Amino acid sequence: MAILIGVVGPHDLVDQVAATCEEQPGVSTLRLDYDHEAQAPAIVEAHANAVEGWLFTGIVPYMLARDADVLTRPAAFVDYTGATLLSALVRLQHQGQDVTRLSIDTLSAADVTATFAEAGLPTEDLRILPYRPEMTSAKAIAFHRRGSEHPVITCLSSAHEALRDGPHVLRLAPSVHSVRVALRQLLLTAEGQAQEDAQIALGLIEVENDEGLLREATALGGTVAAFRGGTHLLVTTRGPLHDASVGFTGLPMLARLAVHNQVVRVGFGLGRSAAEAESLARRALARARRIGDVAAVLSLRADTDIVLESVPTGPAGEQNLSVIARRVGLSLPTLEKLLEARAAVGDEPLTTREIADRLAVQQRTARRMLHRLELAGLAERTGNLTSGSSGRPLTLYRLTL
Repeated sequence: MAILIGVVGPHDLVDQVAATCEEQPGVSTLRLDYDHEAQAPAIVEAHANAVEGWLFTGIVPYMLARDADVLTRPAAFVDYTGATLLSALVRLQHQGQDVTRLSIDTLSAADVTATFAEAGLPTEDLRILPYRPEMTSAKAIAFHRRGSEHPVITCLSSAHEALRDGPHVLRLAPSVHSVRVALRQLLLTAEGQAQEDAQIALGLIEVENDEGLLREATALGGTVAAFRGGTHLLVTTRGPLHDASVGFTGLPMLARLAVHNQVVRVGFGLGRSAAEAESLARRALARARRIGDVAAVLSLRADTDIVLESVPTGPAGEQNLSVIARRVGLSLPTLEKLLEARAAVGDEPLTTREIADRLAVQQRTARRMLHRLELAGLAERTGNLTSGSSGRPLTLYRLTL
């Protein structure tokens, strides 16, 4: 199976890691480099739908992307302990450095101790700054400068750049063996995800007017055709359906079709074969009919049904907030605050930071909320605004609640 991996890291490491990945048959890479680790989340978010998996050249960009909640595909990072760290120790010894007195950042104390034990080296005089979510390159630089008598091993390109004029500074670069190990782990996860996403999803749709139905099918990456008894058949796969339904928590297309129809019933079945998916779709449609005139149900194997509640007809602004809250997984007070924010700025877009401030939440939480609203058709991105610092740009959103 051909698979496209996004390789994220500093300029001088991305090509090296990507080249090792491309030695694996069926693997191609999208090379995405940055000037500073803080740019990693924005890079991932901008290319979220372009790849089947992410491979980071080190743990720091991986953790920044993970903590920013932008990883929607399987991801892994190259481990700098083991072969990579041992290779660095050999290089330092060849330079005449005392490898028992080092200042090391990012790597955990346990991993460093284990690597030194394998090499038969003492660890009493090591200075180690393990990675923590609050760790920054500035803190790493300050840590190393406090131990100026120790040779430095850093995993951060930004720290290496700042310290490179000092004596005995070595930046870890991933070994080929470490890259291959990380890639193997990633491929196992990504291939499993790809197989799951490829499950067949069949939808049986009852509508009086099929206006907009073809557009909805195209948005789901599928096709639509007339079925028996005035019902339409929509064929897609699990992956696009999962994304469009915000993780199987709602079905925004239901509200859009309800604008032109008094009756909209949708039954989706998810199965490993077309026959199984159709059988489950029939069960789901029968359940939707019992719920009401505007309803959607997803039926899975093992007698599991996910009921997507009925949606009142009319423009989005007239929809019941409690229904929207349940569908997008946000609280009613949160939606009310978002409506107040929209009213305050009119048609002007808001940055993720402004939304976070108005909701009194962290920016990553605000981004997660806005992503849910975007998938539900209740918010739209209008661009990015540079934050004026080395951090990620601020995304601009227009609320359409």
